[in-house]
Amino acid sequence: MTARVRLPPLNLLRVFHAVSRHRSLREAAEELLVSPQDVGQQIRLLEEALGVVLFEQGGRGIRLTKSAITLSHYVNAGFESFDVGVSRIINPRERVRITLNVSPYFGTHYLLPRLGLFRQIVPDAEIELTSVVDIVDMEREQIDLAVQWGYGDRMDVVSHLLLRDPKVICCHPNMAERIDSPEDLLRFSLLQPLRSKRLWPDILKYLGVKARELDGALTLDDAETMRLATQEGLGVGLISVLEAEEDIRLGRLAAPLGVRVLAGMPAETVPGFYLITTKAKQRSKHIAAVHRWLQRQDWENITPA
Repeated sequence: MTARVRLPPLNLLRVFHAVSRHRSLREAAEELLVSPQDVGQQIRLLEEALGVVLFEQGGRGIRLTKSAITLSHYVNAGFESFDVGVSRIINPRERVRITLNVSPYFGTHYLLPRLGLFRQIVPDAEIELTSVVDIVDMEREQIDLAVQWGYGDRMDVVSHLLLRDPKVICCHPNMAERIDSPEDLLRFSLLQPLRSKRLWPDILKYLGVKARELDGALTLDDAETMRLATQEGLGVGLISVLEAEEDIRLGRLAAPLGVRVLAGMPAETVPGFYLITTKAKQRSKHIAAVHRWLQRQDWENITPA
């Protein structure tokens, strides 16, 4: 039988919880209503108790070590559970509010057309629907569930793939006349999504084009901005299939290498929309009900708007 580990004082873990979320002694101190010096002293005591280094100086702030990153996952989950438990006994009859953050593209094309059905799942709860492209900390931003674009590789949340988001290489019709082969793509600016620096390298590798550094490429923070920039001829963009087909039909964009040139890419290199939450959030029956509903929908075969 494994010996029980002696836990450090809860107050030290509370300070660590604040520092790991803010990545700042000053901001953690403001939250805890103490001085930055007090926070620093508490962190040193925790490091001595655990026998590991948790934070290092990095640039203008502090950086979590590997030990701190590992510990933060469990400590954050623990404090989330405390919040849920205390809320249940203090406000047992208070109307439940569920905050669902949805990627703008997924929300517009897939969720909103089914919002009536979706609302029936938890008729006794208030659902707050938001749209933030990049969620850094679900607890800090008070989000219960989210549908986020990416590769499902976040370690601090529970992820479930809802729908793949294959891309079509698109450009302005005038630009398409100068693209006859995959190598010709490198003659133009490749528009990058902010939340994925690997998408173009994966695509170029799949097409057999020797990858190059894309640090100087124009980076865009959401799918709609990518679409508009591509229509304006600012570079070659990666557009989701539904919008690419519409714009090609209307003559706004062209797919110089064909709409299905990326159809055979390995699944792990294709981004998608992932349902994310935390284990602590799933302990709420209302959040768990919404999570099950979103997870069980056959989004691949739902006619999008």
